[in-house]
Amino acid sequence: MAQQPDFASLYDAFFPRIYSYIRYRVSDPAAAEDVTSAVFEKALDKFESYKSEKGPVEAWIFAVARNAVSDHFRRRKLWAWLPWAEGFEPAEEETPESLLSRKESDEDVLSALARLGERERDVLAMKFAWKMSNRDIAVQTGLSESNVGVIVFRSMKRLRGELEKRGYGRKS
Repeated sequence: MAQQPDFASLYDAFFPRIYSYIRYRVSDPAAAEDVTSAVFEKALDKFESYKSEKGPVEAWIFAVARNAVSDHFRRRKLWAWLPWAEGFEPAEEETPESLLSRKESDEDVLSALARLGERERDVLAMKFAWKMSNRDIAVQTGLSESNVGVIVFRSMKRLRGELEKRGYGRKS
């Protein structure tokens, strides 16, 4: 039988990934922090009920995070998305010009993402924010692994097309 992790270890191990996933889904940084806080509050409240024999702690905490994001959107009726940027803090060496250029690029990506359906955005957030495999996404969503692959492929193709319409990715 697997040993039950302590909550502090769970928090340390998963906070960055949970926050990153939520930032992909929630546009306002303060709201993302609130939702992340709610995830760990709920996890702490329900931690005693987690049973390692039912599945890995990663799947359990991720389910709590997905539910918290869904609750956030249900309460606020928001459907905003963040860009694909790996990190959310600007690098120290960035100039005001490069920050402005990145902001404009981010807005174009947000606009392109908004054209996707909720399922596509959710799958892409799991794939790129959580860095989950198609198999893991399939387990979380109830979709087949091949269906997840098709969703990722088609969604990325649509995003690429939307961004090319805005002048990105074209070879001169």
